[in-house]
Amino acid sequence: MSAEDSEPIASRTRAGGAAYGPSAVFDDVDDDDMDFEPATDGTEASSQDYEEIDSDSDDAAEDLVSNLEFEIQVADDSEEGREGGEDDAEEAEDADDADDADDATTERGGQTGRQGARRELLLTRNEILQLLGHAGLRQIFTQHGSGRGLGTDDDNEDSPVNVTYGSPPRPKRRRGTGRCMYPSIPSEAGKELMQSGTFGTNDRPDVSERLESSLKRRKKMAYQTMMRELGLGGPGRQRSSNKFIAQNMIPSSKADKIINYNARCYSGQFSDDGNFFFSCAQDYTVRMYDTSNPYSWRYYKQVHHPYGQWTITDASLSPDNKFLAYSTIGHIVCLAATDPSEETQPYALNIMDMGGREGQGWHRFGGVWSVRFSGDGRELVAGTSAGPVYVYDIEARKSVLRLRGHTNDVNAVCFGDKSSPHILYSGSDDTTLKVWDRRSMGDGREAGVFMGHTEGITYVDSKGDGRYILSNGKDQTMKLWDLRRMMSREKADTIDPEEFTTNFDYRYPPYDEDSYRPHKHDCSLVTFRGHKVLKTLIRCHFSPPNSTDSRYVYTGSSDGSVYVYNLDATIAGKIGVLDATRNTRSRDEAAEDTYGYEFFGGGGGHWSTCVRDASWHPSAPIIAATSWNGWGSQQGTCTVHTWNDGMDDDEGEPSMGRTLNAQLDDMNAPASTGGRSYFTRTRLRRALFGDDD
Repeated sequence: MSAEDSEPIASRTRAGGAAYGPSAVFDDVDDDDMDFEPATDGTEASSQDYEEIDSDSDDAAEDLVSNLEFEIQVADDSEEGREGGEDDAEEAEDADDADDADDATTERGGQTGRQGARRELLLTRNEILQLLGHAGLRQIFTQHGSGRGLGTDDDNEDSPVNVTYGSPPRPKRRRGTGRCMYPSIPSEAGKELMQSGTFGTNDRPDVSERLESSLKRRKKMAYQTMMRELGLGGPGRQRSSNKFIAQNMIPSSKADKIINYNARCYSGQFSDDGNFFFSCAQDYTVRMYDTSNPYSWRYYKQVHHPYGQWTITDASLSPDNKFLAYSTIGHIVCLAATDPSEETQPYALNIMDMGGREGQGWHRFGGVWSVRFSGDGRELVAGTSAGPVYVYDIEARKSVLRLRGHTNDVNAVCFGDKSSPHILYSGSDDTTLKVWDRRSMGDGREAGVFMGHTEGITYVDSKGDGRYILSNGKDQTMKLWDLRRMMSREKADTIDPEEFTTNFDYRYPPYDEDSYRPHKHDCSLVTFRGHKVLKTLIRCHFSPPNSTDSRYVYTGSSDGSVYVYNLDATIAGKIGVLDATRNTRSRDEAAEDTYGYEFFGGGGGHWSTCVRDASWHPSAPIIAATSWNGWGSQQGTCTVHTWNDGMDDDEGEPSMGRTLNAQLDDMNAPASTGGRSYFTRTRLRRALFGDDD
């Protein structure tokens, strides 16, 4: 806010100090400090938005204002007052020292006082300290003792006035923080994993060193394909060739198809056999597709959550693909049949009902953030906002186990091994990942704890071998864990997780990497970074064994991409969903079809994409990414990306980049009557019949 758009302001001290005239100094400066929000504790600036100031500066600020009381006088606006203010600003710029600036301020205060009635506003010591919570103001006042003066850019007369009080040194950062404190990339532990054979087959070292360029890699892949087709080499060499080919087939950014929804898309996953895909949207609807031919999808069925609150938070498919469990921010988890001929209402499961009085009342205060089927399909595990983890017996229609160990929301849960329901993992906003063994639950405590994230955990995935776990965190890192390295609960009890967290609110500001402080008790194996975990609970996964040889881990990102990482934390590929979908929907039509939610601070000003989830097909080089997408991220998409050997297009039919609706109808194809597009037909249908798609 510039001085020309604001009322003239004068201020002075009552403690015998000289009067300062901020208006004479800041007339030509864009004063962004007028819009700041004070820190919640009243003394400290937000650690995400500003660098930390040395504690000595805080003490100096308190000493400065301990005996001061400010009086701010505000005069009504007028044309003469503004002209006088501009003249005085020029005098201040030409002043040789601070006394001239003070004189100009005094004269200006007299002029404005004659133009309008004055109003006095008294600030107490606590209110001044609250203002000093802003880093910029604190620097100005703490340097008061070293003199005050005006500094200008002599090299550029048109540049704004640079105001400095003395020569304040650069604020000191806390020792042991900053980007340099992140684990190094590539990770040495990750390299050992890649060479171990647990995460994919390795080529001969001499061959790998020679394959530096992408052209050489393609030639190598063509050679392996030829060897496979000719049947040359022994059975072991044939298997290795197949695995090497799969490792190189990372899908491209160009989308085969773009499925559009009129609400944000929160998650989407292929079934274990690849014949089924479901997507969850904010309109409380789960849509199902037949993907038995992964290159030609067919719309299958959709089910709704009758007790939906805000969105569908999670969904899980039973091992036999017959049932789908899906949750919302409430205590009811719905269980629906996937058979399209089955039209009955879904079963409502009170996930927090322990039976009898023990379970009463819990559902009033908790919502389900995560839900997963057990490997035998008989149980569900759920993480809740109330804190506990529940294990629900589907046949008995009640929860048989409640695990209390987290002190904050449990955002993600999963079973450790698909062949056994005994091991459970849970990730929470208390920054810990806990391991539960149902065979030794006599005291109701966890079997062990993983520590290393400095902010809340957004998702947890198991490799399915009972050993490796993957997690995403609000500290903008993804971590790989080994069950053999978990911390005992006795040691974990002596550590306060709150000591290492800033309680970063991932929904609004960007994460300040300069304030990052590593966890002293980090027991993770590999740390991956580069993606953005902002705006929502973004998910991560292990790549499947058949289509990728278990070579990678991958995650969504709020910058509109899917990041594919090697196990040594280097980036193997990046799928640009934002680039593939940008401006694929009309601004006017998209706003008209919006389900009714606005992005934080949004309003639909620009096209933005946040990839919340992604799923790699188990037997084909295909990734389906589900995203908040569109103008202001107010809508959703599911984009299907296939491996295309780096080409922007192919010669097959249908062409790449098709825009489809939720039922897989082509949105750009002319209608049979009148040649109207899908958008126009939808608008006319709603106007005539009140249809809501």
